[in-house]
Amino acid sequence: MSDEKAHKWIVKDPEEEIWWPSEELKKAAWVSDESIYEEAREDPVAFWEKHAEEGLDWVEKWSKPYDWDPPFMKWFLNGKINASYNCLDRHVKEGRGDKTALIWVPEPTEHDPQVISYEELYEKVQKFANVLKSLGVEKGDKVGIYLPMIPEAHIAMLACSRIGAPHSVVFSAFSPESLNVRLQDAEAKVLITADGYYRRGKKLDLKDDADEGVEGTGVENVIVVKRTGLDVNMVEGRDHWWHELMEDAEAECEPEVMDSEDLLFLLYTSGTTGKPKGVIHTTGGYLTQAYLTTKWVFNLHDDDVHWCTADIGWITGHTYTCYGPYLNCATTLIYEGAPDYPELNRMWQIVEKYDVTVFYTAPTLIRALKKGGDEWPEKHDLSSLRILGTVGEPIDREAWLWYLNKIGGGRCPIVDTWWQTETGGTLIMSLPGIGPFIPTVAGRNFPGTQHEVLDKEGNVLEEGEEGALVQMPPFAPGMLRGVYKNPERYEKTYWSRYDDKYYFTSDAARKTKHNCIRIGGRMDDVMQVAGHRLSTAEVEDAINRHEAVLESAVVPEPHEIKGEVPVAYTILRKGEESSEDMEKEIISHVGEVLGPTSKPARIIFVDELPKTRSGKIMRRILRSLLTDEELGDITTLKNPESVKTLEKITGYKGPG
Repeated sequence: MSDEKAHKWIVKDPEEEIWWPSEELKKAAWVSDESIYEEAREDPVAFWEKHAEEGLDWVEKWSKPYDWDPPFMKWFLNGKINASYNCLDRHVKEGRGDKTALIWVPEPTEHDPQVISYEELYEKVQKFANVLKSLGVEKGDKVGIYLPMIPEAHIAMLACSRIGAPHSVVFSAFSPESLNVRLQDAEAKVLITADGYYRRGKKLDLKDDADEGVEGTGVENVIVVKRTGLDVNMVEGRDHWWHELMEDAEAECEPEVMDSEDLLFLLYTSGTTGKPKGVIHTTGGYLTQAYLTTKWVFNLHDDDVHWCTADIGWITGHTYTCYGPYLNCATTLIYEGAPDYPELNRMWQIVEKYDVTVFYTAPTLIRALKKGGDEWPEKHDLSSLRILGTVGEPIDREAWLWYLNKIGGGRCPIVDTWWQTETGGTLIMSLPGIGPFIPTVAGRNFPGTQHEVLDKEGNVLEEGEEGALVQMPPFAPGMLRGVYKNPERYEKTYWSRYDDKYYFTSDAARKTKHNCIRIGGRMDDVMQVAGHRLSTAEVEDAINRHEAVLESAVVPEPHEIKGEVPVAYTILRKGEESSEDMEKEIISHVGEVLGPTSKPARIIFVDELPKTRSGKIMRRILRSLLTDEELGDITTLKNPESVKTLEKITGYKGPG
């Protein structure tokens, strides 16, 4: 191990459980002076203008940097830009085409990985952009992407952005019904999918799900990547093999000039109602935030290999495996398969083999690998790592310390990032060159943004008091611009709580010392399951569609590995009997409707649910029954006697 690789980038405060960047890390960091926060706070708009101009290539500069017409914002008004050009063309034109853009690691260890240069990626994206155009895709047309973690996912996204066709990526493990809902709402004209993919050594058929998902939608053409060689049904006239279309495609495709506020992509996310929301992200502001947060938060330099483990179906995969790294001409790594296949050392094997320097993952995975034992990471040289990141949910102290010591060797800073699908990029964390790095504490506002913790009346709370986390104006440029085809839902969900003054995150938080923020749990009926947002309403809707179910209420239960898991209190119809088989059947049914990530951990069969006199289910009580917390006031219930019955069923012990 070289002295350079063994370098210690952080130092522990002798008085507290807090780590700070070493002097060497400060010298290597893009930003290391705390005055950047004050400078950005004095004029946030000018701060973002400066980095938009310095970090991106614009066809035309904007006429006005920021506009706020509550609750709608715009950034870099009338600016002209193209995402694909900024991710690829400019790097190639600057003579950096030979640099590795993408390392793809397949799950089967006997399959060859792919190492793709910027020049090669540039060529593939242009050809596939022409494929889309040959199928009639024009600027403004929506394209659905239902792909596993293979290079074609990135190629498809960048090709869409090249011709101005907004993409809507759907997680490949989502059910056909979930795909169908998203394709219909987005009004997608084309779907890009694959014959299948590998998971834990098995070939899983994706094409059958895609076929079912496009039924009744406006999809006219389906492009299929041949990944597994499975024998799949190809509908004549509608379905096309990716490789065959690419053979005939023209090699050059000029990038479309896009307005800064033109739609770049839709990404659907769970909300407090059953139907997922189509979050709108536009071009100029999103690219600016993706570029700068990737550069500063992960301290990306020319020799870095950046591995964000998120699937492309989530916003983290969009911003920190695709757009952010390419905007910075970085090397990004993606892995197709399960993190523990064929053994629990697969992740560390990849880190060692490819000299990964930045590793960004979810606390769920960290906890799972920690539970697997220290012997697995100890088999590998992880000294190439210099930045560790977490995303998706708050991380507990034990997992944080294990990550620091067993994976980072006690030398790497942990950037614990808070953000959402709606924010487009991370907004609360500790910058590597500034710190501090504190277990369970996310960190500080990213420069140019300001978050506060408020009570119900909108008063700013003191340090240590928990309340609602909000974003203050001017709002970050990568923020969502609306909910697709539903401005009323956009306003009600994010702005109505504080009369359009602040963006309401639906997360609880409290301020701590060193100007940091600690994130608590969700304040609405959205669960954080394995780092992914999951609506209780969406799961309830799926359960209630089972023919044996009369009514259900889903609440999150703490889980050692996943953070939270859904648990369903369920009332069966008259004549139906509760049993272990019935529980398995309902759980399987939810998996078929929504996909495996949405399946309840267990079903609790009940005869009655606690309800207010207006008929509202008191989920607060149902949650407390699972965590042995204080049940609180039950006098407002129309059926308070139901609580006693539920206490017996759940084995409720009460606080203490």
